[in-house]
Amino acid sequence: MAPTAVHFGAGNIGRGFVGLILHRAGYEVVFADVADALIGALQTTPSYRVNAVGLDSSTETVDNYRAVNSREHEAALVREIAAADIVTTAVGPTVLKFVAPTIAAALKARPADAPPLAVMACENAINATDVLAGHIREHCSADEWAELAAKAIFANTAVDRIVPAQADGQGLDVTVETYFEWAIESPPFGDRAPSIPDATWVPDLAPYIERKLFTVNTGHATTAYHGKLRGISKLSDALSDDQVRAAVEGVLGETKALLVAKHEFDDAAQQAYVDKILQRFANPHLPDTTERVGRQPLRKLSRNERLIGPAAELAEQGLGTDHLLATVDAALAFDVPEDPESAELQELLRSVPPAEAAEKVTGLTPDHPLYPAVLAAFERRSHRKI
Repeated sequence: MAPTAVHFGAGNIGRGFVGLILHRAGYEVVFADVADALIGALQTTPSYRVNAVGLDSSTETVDNYRAVNSREHEAALVREIAAADIVTTAVGPTVLKFVAPTIAAALKARPADAPPLAVMACENAINATDVLAGHIREHCSADEWAELAAKAIFANTAVDRIVPAQADGQGLDVTVETYFEWAIESPPFGDRAPSIPDATWVPDLAPYIERKLFTVNTGHATTAYHGKLRGISKLSDALSDDQVRAAVEGVLGETKALLVAKHEFDDAAQQAYVDKILQRFANPHLPDTTERVGRQPLRKLSRNERLIGPAAELAEQGLGTDHLLATVDAALAFDVPEDPESAELQELLRSVPPAEAAEKVTGLTPDHPLYPAVLAAFERRSHRKI
């Protein structure tokens, strides 16, 4: 009998990355999601294809999966998790608190003599599994948490694969880039790590998380915001623009300086990683857009995220932040009414003084060395008269 993995989030990343890797590893994947149409399609379709595009294009078929509507059939999902080997998420960091009660209920129902459940949040955030564990703990008494903690192994991960917006009419099929990385911290598992051949097991995940967040995610956002500012729609076209390219290379030069200084990455090795990232962004086979990649600017401008996070640390060390600050400025100009966070950001710039907006959005306070330059960006982009 195949081992079972329950995965929260049956969207493109869930199907085209995490679900695919678990399928390759021999797991029967149970997709959990609140989207009725998506779950219905998974329940009535025996397989879907993942099309990896790039230099070595390939197509894989994913089958042997099931799907549960986590909103309408929570009791069934609790039973699935209580008997599963692995639980993963790809729902977005802000949604983790909503899946936590179901996982807590499942751990309470899990037999005490069952092997520990591997719990891994696969999100674009630092230590997302720790965040998920904290939310699960909120639904337990102190005694219950002590019991539940013995039934689970919580391991942080770093995930990296570009999954663009999909073309109309693809159904469940997903188009992704050929490159991927799923790094998982190994110490929590000891000698009981699950079998996931495509994962990279590392003793200390923190450098890998920050390397990915401050290179891939920072570079992706920079390409999107500067590309959108110059009226360019396709992401690969944006990187072909000389001004956008210079902005992205400048930003990744600044984050490289931080990563080398903080984590002692070899300078040449980090530059090779940067060069690989730029090559990935320029992949013309990926139909990604600056509007899609730039969405959720409030989250991406928050204190510990891809722009303010590295810029704040660089400023604390007295290192250069000019390119990152230029990208913050471009992000403040990101005006896409269809994106709720973009609309909220523009309303903030219209309705409150720049200093109040700067502190609310970035989490920086006036005593931080980065604050004056960030405030200047908010003043430039404010819709109010100063």
